[in-house]
Amino acid sequence: MVEQEIDLLELGRKLWREKKLFAKTCGVAAVVGLIVGFSIPKEYTTTVTLAPESESGGKSASGGLSALAGLAGINIGSLQSADALSPAIYPDIVKSIPFSVEMLNVEVTDAKGEMKTTVYDYLKDDLKKPWWKHVMMAPGKLIGMITGGGKKDDADKENRKIDAFRLTPEQSGVVGELAKRVKVEEDKKTQLINISSTMQDPLISATVAKEVTEKLQDYITEYRTNKARMDLKYTQKLFDESQEKYHRLQQEYATYMDRNQNILLRSAQMHQERLKDEMQLAYNVYNQTAQQLQVAMAKVQESTPVCTVVEAATVPLMPAKPNKPLILIGFVFLAFVGTAGWVLMKKDMK
Repeated sequence: MVEQEIDLLELGRKLWREKKLFAKTCGVAAVVGLIVGFSIPKEYTTTVTLAPESESGGKSASGGLSALAGLAGINIGSLQSADALSPAIYPDIVKSIPFSVEMLNVEVTDAKGEMKTTVYDYLKDDLKKPWWKHVMMAPGKLIGMITGGGKKDDADKENRKIDAFRLTPEQSGVVGELAKRVKVEEDKKTQLINISSTMQDPLISATVAKEVTEKLQDYITEYRTNKARMDLKYTQKLFDESQEKYHRLQQEYATYMDRNQNILLRSAQMHQERLKDEMQLAYNVYNQTAQQLQVAMAKVQESTPVCTVVEAATVPLMPAKPNKPLILIGFVFLAFVGTAGWVLMKKDMK
């Protein structure tokens, strides 16, 4: 089998002979790249960094809680379990429909102060698009205007009532747009959580990032403390009932003693002892539930996670997109490669 050698000098001379063609195509590509680069709306990105509570911190805090529970004669070792809500599922929480619907109702204001709206209306009506997207969408809008008539405004008002259980196609599209613009990522090495928001307005970008951070922290706190808060509510109910019963028996005992101070009947003494025993028993229950209430309150505090904000949301000063130099270089490079391929292959094609 004969191997064909490639003469690089010959290829270079062949390309050099078409230098005018290269100048024309690369020049046209540069103009197109500039048009495309300046047609894409600017995008601003805000990033918030969180440091979630570590497991070691939770264990050390639970040691003090165990000591407090031991004083009340309660063993909470069985109640302490690993956290099921790991940072790895934070992105899924933010992308979930209920979380997204809650975010769409947040009110935002642009940097110039000219527009005050909700995230839903901003993503639906106020996002700028490149001119070629308007051209591609023009036929569909024309058909919609012809077929929709005067019912479009009523339909828009109805669509703005967001029901997480039953989203309209338009609302589903807005939820998808929000999911593309809000990202939550976990750094495996540092265990930090990065929350980023990309919007066409810097103030709206910072506002959305701040709101996502706060709502995510609230969601995590509610999840982590749900069982402890339910236990606290039940323990509070037992405490109130035991307190009421103890005070009632205490009052009955005091009233009986006031009415029977000089009576020496054996039956009266037995009734007195019975009231005293019932009051003492009620006091023991009341005292124990009071201790359990303190433990339940401490359990809620111990279960509350602490997420430290390493880098807070700030209004970005420079746009993150589009990268105009990169777009220009990309168009020129593609034009050069395409022209080189045409020059080298045109003889074979003919």
